[in-house]
Amino acid sequence: MNAQTNTVGTRILVIDDEPQIRRFMRASLTAEGYAYLEATTAEQGIKQITSQNPHLVILDLGLPDADGYEVMQQLREWSQVPVLVLTARDDELQKVKLLEGGANDYLTKPFGIRELMARIHVLLRDLSDQQQPTAETQFRFGELLIDREQHKVFLQHQVVNLSRKEYALLDFLASHPQKLVTQQQLLEKIWGHTHHEDTHYLRIFVSQIRKKLKDDPAHPQYIETEPGVGYRFIAQK
Repeated sequence: MNAQTNTVGTRILVIDDEPQIRRFMRASLTAEGYAYLEATTAEQGIKQITSQNPHLVILDLGLPDADGYEVMQQLREWSQVPVLVLTARDDELQKVKLLEGGANDYLTKPFGIRELMARIHVLLRDLSDQQQPTAETQFRFGELLIDREQHKVFLQHQVVNLSRKEYALLDFLASHPQKLVTQQQLLEKIWGHTHHEDTHYLRIFVSQIRKKLKDDPAHPQYIETEPGVGYRFIAQK
């Protein structure tokens, strides 16, 4: 975690019935300065959320008394706390269901400490941004510059000729760096709710953007694909 990131007082609740996962989480999160909370069942988790008001919930799907998806649906009836789901199910449809059901992101087991902390950092940053909105007029990622006032993109100081849809797609992804954005979110944002299922639009437009940014999909610098789920803008500011 970046040393400038203030984690003191930030409460993270882990709802998981596996002792080894909780030990790993406790050691990892406390080492980063977070206030660690835990629950081993869905019932305990809901009680902790209502009593401790965590800033972030890490939720395992396979709980002994309820499916994690049911917990998330119940939670979303009254809370918008960010939820990072842990799942051993490497299934595209399941991941889409999770995200559409209210999860903010997911990690597929097994996972490493760096990936975990990156996901946590993004979710907490998004929460902070919502509380203190900023109106950035430019996004700079190394040699890539997105000028939001002019609606222009520059790569190595040269203008990248993007269509309006291509610019809107890139701008939306870049405004949520490191965050998974689902296909459905992108389609509704760029094309409208009537195009909710037109995922082929995304494949075509993302492919065009990659070509113009000289971004190799096998080793991406800017746009990473989560197959069947969505996309992440992975460049660092």
